[in-house]
Amino acid sequence: MRKNRSVLPRKPDCRKLYWKFYRAKKQVNILGGIYHKTQIDLTYNSNHIEGSRLTHDQTRYIFETNTIGMDNEVLNVDDVIETANHFRCIDMIIDHAKSALSEKFIKELHLILKFGTSDSRLEWFAVGGYKKRYIRSRTATAV
Repeated sequence: MRKNRSVLPRKPDCRKLYWKFYRAKKQVNILGGIYHKTQIDLTYNSNHIEGSRLTHDQTRYIFETNTIGMDNEVLNVDDVIETANHFRCIDMIIDHAKSALSEKFIKELHLILKFGTSDSRLEWFAVGGYKKRYIRSRTATAV
């Protein structure tokens, strides 16, 4: 005997619930909460892969206060700008999570990420587009 599928309760779409949850957490931004931790950890690790020299604590401080705390330290301005821009990119990803991933969206994220950095002043870098020449990551190692 076949079950009438229309009588069975629908299974919730976990992805929709997940992003709804993240958007709610973004609005309240509780220190130490999942949105707070995601912003800091994802930004720190992503930027560190690209060669940023900011520490995890410096990344956290920029996110929490939108300022730079320094104790006789020299910071790379591009690292600070990219960190602040990265926070905006994560917010944009959360806000557009239901949309299909597209080349246009990825280019928008790149434009936001690199806006105001020294890379944005390089003609060949093509912020928001494809680079016009190959560039190697500062932290890349041969395997």
